[in-house]
Amino acid sequence: MLISLQIENFALVDRLDLPLGAGLNVLTGETGAGKSIILDALDAALGGKVTNRAIRTGCERSLIEATFDLDPSLITWLAEQQIELVDDMSLVCSRELTSSKNSIRSRSRVNGVLVNKPQMDELRDRLLEITAQGQTMHLGRPNLQREWLDGFGGAELIERREVVTDVYVATQQAFKVLEKRRQFEQQRLQQLDIFEYQARELNLANLGEPDELEQLEQERQRLSHSVELQQQSYQVYQALYQNDRDSEACADLLGKAESALLDMLRYDNQLQPILDLVTGALSQVEEAGKMVNAYGAALETDPDRLQEVEDRIVQLKQICRKYGPTLADAIAHSQQVQQELSELSGSGQSLEVLEKNYLERQAELIEVCAHLTELRQKTAQTLDALLISELKPLAMDKVQFQVSITPCPPTATGADRISFLFSPNPGEPLQPLTEIASGGEMSRFLLALKACFSQVDSVGTMVFDEIDVGVSGRVAQAIAEKLYQLSRRHQVLCVTHQPIVAAMADHHFRVGKEVIDSGESTSGKKGRNNAKTAESNGNGAKNGNGAKAGADDVRTVVRVIPLDEHQRREELAQLAGGKSDQDAIAFADSLLAQAAIARLAQMPVPSGEAPPKKVKVKTGRSK
Repeated sequence: MLISLQIENFALVDRLDLPLGAGLNVLTGETGAGKSIILDALDAALGGKVTNRAIRTGCERSLIEATFDLDPSLITWLAEQQIELVDDMSLVCSRELTSSKNSIRSRSRVNGVLVNKPQMDELRDRLLEITAQGQTMHLGRPNLQREWLDGFGGAELIERREVVTDVYVATQQAFKVLEKRRQFEQQRLQQLDIFEYQARELNLANLGEPDELEQLEQERQRLSHSVELQQQSYQVYQALYQNDRDSEACADLLGKAESALLDMLRYDNQLQPILDLVTGALSQVEEAGKMVNAYGAALETDPDRLQEVEDRIVQLKQICRKYGPTLADAIAHSQQVQQELSELSGSGQSLEVLEKNYLERQAELIEVCAHLTELRQKTAQTLDALLISELKPLAMDKVQFQVSITPCPPTATGADRISFLFSPNPGEPLQPLTEIASGGEMSRFLLALKACFSQVDSVGTMVFDEIDVGVSGRVAQAIAEKLYQLSRRHQVLCVTHQPIVAAMADHHFRVGKEVIDSGESTSGKKGRNNAKTAESNGNGAKNGNGAKAGADDVRTVVRVIPLDEHQRREELAQLAGGKSDQDAIAFADSLLAQAAIARLAQMPVPSGEAPPKKVKVKTGRSK
């Protein structure tokens, strides 16, 4: 339960300390009086969005503190977050806003400990639920209707949906892997064809040594000039070793030189080195002659071999043009092709294995979605009956309602399309809620829906911002009684313009605006400010001494005043008739009497409830 709300320098609020009680708390006031500012501040304290105009004009800092009662679940949560309890066993959620150029810096604390956004969101779900103006416009959103149905289903349904989400993610991942492999398979097969063709061509080429082409070129030259080589080798043989002509061969001349040197050596030993050289030269010439003679004898014309060599040269040159530019490069490419073929033929899971895995995940997804659908159908039947029972007291005796669940392709939230079907009049078919319900019917439907959730929701405080808009008379009375019913199980904070609703309140607060001197403080001039709101005219506002103040000397602030019984009569009269004359006062008295009778018909006020506390209202800038 929300015990108090303290606001400092937020929008038009300079400083406010608002204690709240158990049961039904009602805020009333003229349109634009600042009621929504109070709710915005409460929302901000629990991590809600704020705009650049949240900080009061002329201030650099704003602070909102919401204090709640503790229950065992909250104590456990605080222990899990390693947040200590405060002395009075309460829970204090605060939000500090600081102006920074064109933006706002924000810090949230729980019992003085800094917390992050996910922590505050989790705590907010345990403490508070706000039904804001305009929320009826979103009633037709299928995703919101699905969230409501699942939330009503409780922990079992939420856990089953989480299972569906996990299986859906796994199925999508398996599908992505499969599709990637299918795309890769197409590319792989194309690449495999290319590599297999290249491998066949390179294997047929039977590539060996990198210098094979140079060797073949030399062999072709030899085979092409075999006749010339035979003739020239014979000529060399004759010149070196044996000349069949009249002239002597080189070996003959070297033999004569050797004989002469042997004769000379008898007289002079210094000629021995020369003799050795000549003898060696003679031996080499004789050996060269024999070798060239053998070479010439071995040479023969072989046209077939020449053709083979030329064909091989052509083949290798073609290979070099495609895979070279050199034969060594072509051989390296052949080795690379063999490696690529090995990788493309046996790498990774096969397509069949991946298809089987995806089909298994898909079958599992269908199975868990079917289980989720069963839970939703059971939950829908319970919600149908309960919601109709909640709507009938709201002047909708003949209403029909059904949660329609139709199949759709599986998603992360299941395989169900959720739609709220509604028929307020007998004989009319069920149709989507937003297509047939009026504004007043939408408000009552939302209130009945929240009443259903309140029976399964552990949230302590429920806030309604003009849930009764667009209704009047008997319907307004029914809404008032429904709000009072809710306040027996939860603390309810309601902003309303309906005097019938306000009359049912356990605690009634009036919200209004007041124009004050910019330098006037709450502590110094509290009595005067509460007693009389400064009058406004075309020339400005009057200050405390009756003198007119300029536009720069005045400020507008929001004030919240708890009403006693006499003040409530006047406020109800104002809401009902627009002025506090005797007829309006009489009508207000009748409203209070009717409210007393209606309250007696409801559950008793929560035991141990303290009487309403008076609001301490302060004005002035924060220090």
